Amino acid sequence: MRIIFAGTPIFAATALDALIKVGYEIVLVLTQPDRPAGRGMKTVASAVKLLAQQQDLALLQPLTLKAAEIQMQLLALNADVMIVAAYGLILPEAVLKIPRLGCLNIHASLLPRWRGAAPIQRAILAGDHETGITIMQMDAGLDTGAILLKHEMAIAADDTTQSLHDKLGLLGAQSVVEALVLLQQGKLVSTMQDETLACYAAKIKKTEAEIDWRQNAEQIDRVVRTFNPNPGAYTYFRDVVLKIWQAKVVAGRGVGKPGEIVVVDREGITVACGSGMLQIEIVQKPGGKKLSSADFLAGNSLQPGDIFLP
Repeated sequence: MRIIFAGTPIFAATALDALIKVGYEIVLVLTQPDRPAGRGMKTVASAVKLLAQQQDLALLQPLTLKAAEIQMQLLALNADVMIVAAYGLILPEAVLKIPRLGCLNIHASLLPRWRGAAPIQRAILAGDHETGITIMQMDAGLDTGAILLKHEMAIAADDTTQSLHDKLGLLGAQSVVEALVLLQQGKLVSTMQDETLACYAAKIKKTEAEIDWRQNAEQIDRVVRTFNPNPGAYTYFRDVVLKIWQAKVVAGRGVGKPGEIVVVDREGITVACGSGMLQIEIVQKPGGKKLSSADFLAGNSLQPGDIFLP
């Protein structure tokens, strides 16, 4: 199998690494151009680029795949299949037709649920109990292609976007290797998606990470886990932004109006919600380190009756 691989972040690099270790012939790696990142906004190479360079693989970083010269380069490779994972560029229909067996996408949800840019975050935020990996035959639509392989995974009560991303990355790598074996054996069966079950995983907005204490404790807990590690769920206390990195739903710790601190102790900072209570366990001030609630309270005065806004 002559494979073109297209991907950018660590999720994709995990799959590429698995394909290399199995021994597949990667004739070209496509990844996004280097871009500024971090506080210093230094130009950073993608995880896929770094791996491709380590393995001495042919590499291209086009701004678009619409250019005729890029498409001609791809065509000249006589690839059997293209594997796509979190690439970040749209594949024109002309590119989808270039590999002999088409383009296979590693998607981090159980399609047709959560098509789009943020399937992991949307699954946690919606309170889904399971997610998984879908290997999909790509077409011109947004994650609308035929399903070739699916593997389910439970979403744990304490899963964050980071922890679930890491687990799905490993499952995606295993799944694409399995799919290629079945493809070579002629045993990969395609199933059309049920459009009546489709839902869209819209790109995450930073404003969604602001905690609304009028929501119930379970929903706020999901907000905290959804926006860990990026951008971090946040609230306001005395006009200062506080990021909440870890919390849990607790019962029987008092009563209060939404956003009111009802208990302050070494266990955490317990806050009343629209219904139920949330115990904050890890918190961070602007420019400061992430601290346990106990350490945070050692240097900051919070008392029962204080209010987080809004």
